[in-house]
Parts: sequence; C-alpha cells; structure tokens
Amino acid sequence: MRYFLVGLVFGLSVSMSAGAMKRPVESVLALTPPMGWNSFDSYGVYLHEQAAFNNLEAMAEKLKPYGYEYFVIDNGWFGEYALQEGTIFPAEKHAHDVRIDGFGYFLPSKVYFPNGLKPIAERCHALGLKFGVHLMRGIPRKAYELDLPIEGTLYTARDIAVTDPKENCVWCDYCYAVDMSQPGAQAWYDGLIRHVAEMGVDMIKYDDIVPHPDEVEAVAKAIAKLDKPMLLSLSPGGQVDPEAIDFFRMANMLRVTKDVWDEQGYIDACFLAWRKWEGKEQPGFWIDMDMIPFGELQLMSPPSEDASKTVLDKGDIALAGKGVHRVCQLTKPQMETFITMRALAASPLMMGGDLPSLDDFSLKLITGREMLACNQNGVMGSLLVDDGGLETWRTFEKGTVDQGWIGVFNRLDEPVSFRLDMTRLALMSESYHLADVWGGADISFGSMVTLQPNGVLFIRFKGD
Repeated sequence: MRYFLVGLVFGLSVSMSAGAMKRPVESVLALTPPMGWNSFDSYGVYLHEQAAFNNLEAMAEKLKPYGYEYFVIDNGWFGEYALQEGTIFPAEKHAHDVRIDGFGYFLPSKVYFPNGLKPIAERCHALGLKFGVHLMRGIPRKAYELDLPIEGTLYTARDIAVTDPKENCVWCDYCYAVDMSQPGAQAWYDGLIRHVAEMGVDMIKYDDIVPHPDEVEAVAKAIAKLDKPMLLSLSPGGQVDPEAIDFFRMANMLRVTKDVWDEQGYIDACFLAWRKWEGKEQPGFWIDMDMIPFGELQLMSPPSEDASKTVLDKGDIALAGKGVHRVCQLTKPQMETFITMRALAASPLMMGGDLPSLDDFSLKLITGREMLACNQNGVMGSLLVDDGGLETWRTFEKGTVDQGWIGVFNRLDEPVSFRLDMTRLALMSESYHLADVWGGADISFGSMVTLQPNGVLFIRFKGD
C-alpha cells in the first residue's frame, strides 16, 4: 500500500512575465470554480438559435438556483454552413465560409443565428445569467484573403498573420496565427475582444491558444483594457506545458485534458491530469477537466445508416465531436465517479448535455448539495492512498482541519469490497462522523463496502 505525504502551503508567490497583469484577489473573477453550460457536447459546433433559447430557459430553471451562471456557445456560431437537404443538420464538419465584418471580426451566422446573438445575450442577462462564446486563436483567414485593415492602425491582416502550417491549428482552419512581434498585432486582439464585449459577452472560451503563451498574453492584455469583467477560459488540453503556468494564470480556466466524452478512458485521463496539476489552482484560476457529458449528446449528428457502427462512431458525415446522437453511455457508478472527481478536484463545472431533455439522475448529480459544496470549496484534493485498485483522495473544508470530503475510487473494471477503516480513509482516528453522499445515509467505521466497477464512495466527514 502506498501513502502520500501532503504538505500545507501557507504562502504562494507567482512570478509573472513582464507583460503579465497582477490582480488583487478581491478584484479577481472566479474566486471559486466557474459553473455553467457549454453547447459542444450536445450540439457540436452547430448550435442553432432555437436550441440556444431552449437550453437557456432550461438552464435558468434547472441550474441557476444551484449557482450555475455561464451560458456558453461553442465554436461555429459565425459559420455559414451547408445543410443536409431538407434538414437543419450540417453537411460539413466546418463551415465553408465564415461571416466577418470590415475589420475581420466574427459576426453571427445567418444560417444558425438569423437574428444574431444580441437577443440571446439580452435574454441571458435578463435571466440573471452570463453569456459566453468560443473563439479560435488568431485572425480569420478570410480577413487575410481580403487583406482587411486592423482597426485603428495603418496595418492590415497580412501584416500580422502567420501562414506557416506549423504555427496554425491542424483541426480547424478558420484562422491564421498572429505574429505578436509585428506592429498591429496587439491592436488586432484589442479590437476583437472589444467587439465581442460589445456583443454582450461575459466569458470567452479561447481555443487552440494553450500552446501559444504570447497570444494568451495578448488576449489577457486586451481584456484588461475593457470596462467590464470578462472570464477567460483557455483550450485545448492534452499537451499543456507546466512551465508556462504564469501565462496561463492570466486566464481563469486552463484545460488540461483533451475533449472528454462518455467512455471510461476519458475518466482515466482525468485522473492522470489530476495527479499532474493538483495544487496549481488558486482563486481566479482553475484547472479545467472539460465539460460534463451527461444527458443527450450530439443532437446535430444523425446516426449512421451502417448498422455495424455504434453510437460512439462517426455518422455517415464525419461531424465535430465524438459519435452521433445518443444518451450518455456511462454507467451510473461511472457518472458518480465522474462528478465526484470534478468536486474533489475543484474543476469548473460546465454541463455539456442537452438541458431541456436532461434526465433526473444526471440532474441530481450535477446539483447535489455536498458535491457543489466540495467543488466550490475551491481546493483540489490530494491522493493519500493508492492500493489494490482503490484510490483515496481527500480535501479539507477551508479553514478547518477536521472536516471535508473523501473519495474512495474503484479504478478497476470489476467490483471491489473493503472494510471502512482509518487507513483506507487516511484519517487519524475514528472520531469522525461519516456520511455517504450518494447513498444518502450515515456510514460507520468497520462497515464493509462494495464498489461497483469504476464506482466511488463519496464521503462527507466531520470531527466530533
């Protein structure tokens, strides 16, 4: 059995780059992990106006009472898509054209948002929620082709764009990278961020930007010039350089995983990321393990006519995201593990499934009182015991040394039974009150517990 020593860090000093902005804690956004809904898991990059309004109303009804506040439209909101004949479904993975204005700034798609985003942003704010959109790093290739001017300068898109394929996104070709050493480069980001803010946006999910700290800094500088708060989330995850943490902390959320879907392998990847990034969180900056793929997913990707394919395979047209229209494929124990991990890791809670059709079990998990309390406690748990396929992770409630939350995770594809004792729970005595969060009942030291494959025992503990 392996045990892990956990040190208490009483001070934190962050060395920022010369261009970085230090913000006093009281002025920082996201003092606790952000919570909201993002359209990608359920609608890919093809969210349309009616679905946006339907999910917005459902979010206000089902999630807002529990603290969820950011309503985020993912990539493609500016894409002029070709559609499958007689349907609203896309006929192409990425739009053959994007809609921009005379300075190259993105405008809402006429295909999927004929009335623009303003009515959605206004309704969002009227409901007491905040509005977010996805942006791709760089400047639209269309702006480069048209050689559009950089607002407020004598420069054009061709003066700042980087066309070298090695510097550009390999999975989405909407934009070229920006050479931040060129005059006009910062002005481009200043203007784009100002434009988005004027659309009523309160949060930006910036994609393809994590590997490019200079453009992270440019976006952060642009946001600092606004006269309104703007939450900044950085993507993609996967290959994230810990040495660039000072640049990443200019934002509020850092994706550290690739896209996460409804299969066990993605849960395993999140456990690895948790080990790697534990302790890097701080008020205003959170380690993001991606969206929560519960409920109905991939509503804009029709099933294949090929009967040999599963719902996790691509459809007849290979669209964005994993698989086709389906209900989350995780078992209930896997779902409990998934959300317990998000709670103990203090990861932002961004629901990904369709909200109007959300099932009761998924809703119960993402609105659980203790789960939310643990998550919003804002302290990433530590791995204390790793033995026989069971992992014990624990976090203390802030300001205490005798209460908090524990997760005992079964990392195996088979049931595991064990006796509940001080060693397994990494507690120094048996003088604690223990409550099984998902079971909804008190439990006692000495009890035998059986965890289902890839399941979890989520415990709220309090000293007597």
